[in-house]
Amino acid sequence: MNLLDTLLRCVGTLVAFLVLPLVVGQAEHKVMAHMQGRLGPMYAGGFHGWAQLVADGVKFVQKEDVVPAGADRRIFRLAPAVALLPYLLVLLVIPVGPNGLVGQAVDAGIFFVLAVMGIGVLGSLMGGWASANKFSLLGALRTAAQLMSYELPMLLAAASVAMAAGTVSLPGIVDAFHWWWVPWQLIGAFVFFTAGLAELQRPPFDMPVADSEIIFGAYTEYTGLRFALFLLSEYAGIVVLCGLTTVLFLGGWHGPFSDGLGVVWTLAKTFALAFVVLWLRVTYPRLREDQLMRFAWTVLIPLALAQLALTGIVKVAIS
Repeated sequence: MNLLDTLLRCVGTLVAFLVLPLVVGQAEHKVMAHMQGRLGPMYAGGFHGWAQLVADGVKFVQKEDVVPAGADRRIFRLAPAVALLPYLLVLLVIPVGPNGLVGQAVDAGIFFVLAVMGIGVLGSLMGGWASANKFSLLGALRTAAQLMSYELPMLLAAASVAMAAGTVSLPGIVDAFHWWWVPWQLIGAFVFFTAGLAELQRPPFDMPVADSEIIFGAYTEYTGLRFALFLLSEYAGIVVLCGLTTVLFLGGWHGPFSDGLGVVWTLAKTFALAFVVLWLRVTYPRLREDQLMRFAWTVLIPLALAQLALTGIVKVAIS
């Protein structure tokens, strides 16, 4: 890999990181506007409210940058970056097409992805602790408890597909994919996708940041661009979660004419899953905190273990 190739891969990953989350954010405005009859997002800029995302950006830029008097200023300012940057690193190793079309191939791709995504919780903990607000700290602790609870079923579901493929490399998993994996690994896909939603604190798993009850939890004291970075990390997380689900359970770039349209298939599957994420937000009410934790330990983890056992049985039967 020469210097030019490395530079192109880095630039491509950075462009995707800057563009795709904004596309998901704009789509969320439109999906919610249509499904819930919201008029506001359909007017900004004229035709179909095309400038709504621009209006939101201008709004965040104009807001005053407030830091609480008792806050740990350095940690307070660093927290949004810590919450956002892990998704950039994960995006770097997600294969988007055949013939090595990936930012950086990592042999232990699944371990790398799950480890780096787990770092994102530090951003919430840092933001809540540094805010000098006991309610922000409690929100951060609830966020950490939720993320740690849903990390286990996510790991078990990923282990199932790694066992099926016989490798922990993301490109290797896509290369080993067969169409009959979809019904066979369906339970694992459900567990992985649902646990990912909970880690992103997306509805209906958004109790730690519920804006109407506890005013965004750990992020209560954040304003302006720093708060926008936390929102951007959420949309970046949606892109990463849907991309990983596509690679692990839906065959990634596999599809008709995949040699030429592999990237198209990857993006199409990713955005189809992103639409499901947005659909869930406007469909289901948020879970209570006790329901949220019970769902992880009594539903998702048993399902993930059942999928792992099924994968072992099928692998033995095939061999």
